[in-house]
Amino acid sequence: MVPAALQAQTTLPIDVPYVPFAKRPLPAGRPREWYISHNRRLKAMRLAIALLDSGVYRPEQADNRRIRSTADLVGIHPPSETTCHMVRALMRYTR
Repeated sequence: MVPAALQAQTTLPIDVPYVPFAKRPLPAGRPREWYISHNRRLKAMRLAIALLDSGVYRPEQADNRRIRSTADLVGIHPPSETTCHMVRALMRYTR
């Protein structure tokens, strides 16, 4: 029998694919750059959550290859270099 403290420390692989919430329309009248950066932030947050769920807790562990393989695992299009950088920034500053 494994003690509860040790069992809580073990990481579980992602076993259920990401299912997004129902989408709402974005507000109209903003510049195109706003929509691009908004969607990039949402993608970075989804990827950061997926990485944390899979046991990657530090930005140094999240190289571009690992971020892109996690995106493929959860069914998100491969992120750009900028989005990968944003994922690491989110992991760094979410304390």
